[in-house]
Amino acid sequence: MNLKKHRFLWMLLMAILPMSILAQNKVSGILVDASNNEPLIGAAIYLEKDKGVGTVTNFDGFFEISIEDGKHDLVFHFVGYIDQIKTINAKGNVDLGTIKLESSSVGLTEVSVVASFATDRKTPVAISNIPAAVIQEKLGNQEFPEVLKSTPSVYATKGAGGFGDSRVSIRGFNTSNIGVLINGVPVNDMENGKVYFSNWAGLNDVTSVMQVQRGLGASKLAISSVGGTMNILTKSADAEQGGSFYAGMGNDGYMKTNFNVSTGLMENGWALTLMGGAVKGDGYINGTSFEGYNYFANITKVINENHRLSFQIFGAPQTHGQRGNKHLISTLEDKNENLPFSNTSGAKYNSEYGIRNGEEYGGGYGYNFYHKPQASINHYWNINSTTVLSTSVYASVSTGGGRRLRGDLASEVEYDRNNFKFTSMDWRTGDGLIDWDKMIDHNNEINGKSDFIIANSINSHQWYGLLSSLNTTVDNVNLTFGLDSRYYLGEHYEQIDDLLGGQFFLDDKDVNRSDNTPLRKGDIYSFNNDMQVLRNGLFAQAEFVLDQWSAFVSGASSYQNVRRIDYIQYEPGNQISDWANFLDWSIKAGANYNISDKHNVYANGGYFIRSPFIKFVFDGYTNDIIEDAPYEKVLTFEGGYGFKTRNLSLKLGVYHTEWRDQGLSRSFQGQSFSLLGLNSLHRGVEFEGSYKPTKNLTITAMASVGDWKYTDDVRFQEFDDQGEFVGEFNAYVKDVSVGNSAQTTAALGLNYRFFNGFNIGLDGNYFGRNFADFDPANRTTPETSGVDAWQIPDAYLMDLNAGYNFAIGNVMTRISGRINNLFDTVYITDADDGFTWQSSPVYYGFGRTYSLGLKVNF
Repeated sequence: MNLKKHRFLWMLLMAILPMSILAQNKVSGILVDASNNEPLIGAAIYLEKDKGVGTVTNFDGFFEISIEDGKHDLVFHFVGYIDQIKTINAKGNVDLGTIKLESSSVGLTEVSVVASFATDRKTPVAISNIPAAVIQEKLGNQEFPEVLKSTPSVYATKGAGGFGDSRVSIRGFNTSNIGVLINGVPVNDMENGKVYFSNWAGLNDVTSVMQVQRGLGASKLAISSVGGTMNILTKSADAEQGGSFYAGMGNDGYMKTNFNVSTGLMENGWALTLMGGAVKGDGYINGTSFEGYNYFANITKVINENHRLSFQIFGAPQTHGQRGNKHLISTLEDKNENLPFSNTSGAKYNSEYGIRNGEEYGGGYGYNFYHKPQASINHYWNINSTTVLSTSVYASVSTGGGRRLRGDLASEVEYDRNNFKFTSMDWRTGDGLIDWDKMIDHNNEINGKSDFIIANSINSHQWYGLLSSLNTTVDNVNLTFGLDSRYYLGEHYEQIDDLLGGQFFLDDKDVNRSDNTPLRKGDIYSFNNDMQVLRNGLFAQAEFVLDQWSAFVSGASSYQNVRRIDYIQYEPGNQISDWANFLDWSIKAGANYNISDKHNVYANGGYFIRSPFIKFVFDGYTNDIIEDAPYEKVLTFEGGYGFKTRNLSLKLGVYHTEWRDQGLSRSFQGQSFSLLGLNSLHRGVEFEGSYKPTKNLTITAMASVGDWKYTDDVRFQEFDDQGEFVGEFNAYVKDVSVGNSAQTTAALGLNYRFFNGFNIGLDGNYFGRNFADFDPANRTTPETSGVDAWQIPDAYLMDLNAGYNFAIGNVMTRISGRINNLFDTVYITDADDGFTWQSSPVYYGFGRTYSLGLKVNF
């Protein structure tokens, strides 16, 4: 009886199975960006009633999903775009054709044009895109530039380890020689080209997409893009009403909250989006506690179909402790017999702080505070179907600086890097920290001039600019003409903040007051100078687009005027220098050929001359202009090949960059060095690829090998930390490797998505052939000629991230987590060259860190 029953069940199952198979219908289509028809890679398609049934698009934006007979609501979702829902009546296979998703930000298309956003297989440059979805999944509590560490020829670290102190280099060039654009507006410092990411600490919360253009890139501006361009597009006004709230936590007291609300685009054409947040923590490195806030606002008015006006402002005021000194490996591992204290903190040791009134208190180069808001008014005018005029008027008024320990006895607190020990332990505690209480007691006892004071080195600025671009199409030629005008006023001075128990302070550097004038809190001393910069530039580009070919030629020129105003070293009537005038120009061209739907090749090249950074225009810290200050000259060319199918994408490129007559400024343990006429050669090979063996799994890979060296010896000037000239010397740097930027890198990533809303990712990174940064003071004798810098040991790191999307009622929610340096690997990120590991001060990278966050969208 049982056998017959089982036989009946098997027969029934075999009869039902084919029916169930036949009941599965394939629904397919291609998902693209509505503004430019670019495929949306990795977009999610799933059943509204059952998120466990779904798929993702491949590299062509193609998707295919199997669903049962009947009526279903199919959701198309991609971060940064408005969800679209289609009702499917499945009775057989269904081809939905091309489905266009609209950006969730009003006017993002116009911004991408102004920002010279490059298009794969069209713009002939090496590019890597990091969309908001990847930033959301991969960043966690890392610094913003660190999301780029799996990009070819990019080296991103936490630098000194304080909040916002991260740094990034591309092809061996630091941010002074990387163009950083936010919505097309350059943000590199007008004096030295640097970008301090602590000033943009909330940028990751408002970024829609970040594109790294290696080499000269696609930007039409005459910017400092020797190594590449970081092109960041932020949110504008949200197209839909709603908002979100985020709360996160992590290691070492890390806490973050963030909110976003938007009216959406209303019937009257207005849209308002507001975002704000706060972050704080104790810091992974000792003495690096931090507190920061960020805000963003966009007000947009769609006047009519041809005109749109928007106002945008964002900023991130912050304060954070810093680690101002590298130390020997033997010190950080507590194996230095000459160390007069026991380092129980290991690699987290920080010699630049102490405890004051029961709280952490950073000393010289141990504390930073800054606020750099940027506001802009933007007008977009569709003149006709082929012509658009985009204009942005922007302003940035910053305030802030860093703490300094000054006074006649302040040098006794410093770390003597020549002897690898503190100058004196008299003003330090038994665990190697600064003894603030003892300094205050000392100042109280002498009851007069303070031998120790706290000062703030202020570096504030006012920056105003106009950026206007006219884009028009004539037949197959896309023409762009533009204007880039900027005015900059930089204010630099040192101001007394705390007399540390003393009565007054004396300074003999101001020619406009008596040396015996008592100085107190709020008084400016030591140095007080302004830098004014006027820059007016024009740019033009012609882009030719045919069926398989695309090519461009572009040129830019700018006239820069610089002058210096010194209020301490010069008397009134003689405080303003003459104008120093420079004419910069650049030209570049490139072409892309799509051999077929799968294969393409490209090549580009360029040459530009750039005026020296302002530091190298004036003789030391004076108003004397250096006659015939050399222009920096850059010649570069590169080529590449791309292969792309629905499931596989490969890119291979080579590059060659010659950089001549560069000015380089270095700081080591309080001393600063100015090098002029330095030459270097950067060349290498880059590879990156992605593969989707299944609809749920994506495999990414990257490898890059560079050969970056200085090609000639050079002379340099040395100054102490208050700008006093020490001397001029030779530096034997020919054939020395460019330092603190790994010349061999590789990465492998696995990302798996379950269609119940869960994703998990594992990323491995390798950093090799990373050399210590040469110290000019160590290379003044012929015996050092031809000796390369110490090579930092290779590093292998693994990171893990996971996230889960789910609904609470009608509210979409995401919980996400990330573990960086999963296996707690001990490794070195930065070093000052001492030729051997025993004599090269270093920064260690962070050990295992983690973060966990919850985001609610409403």
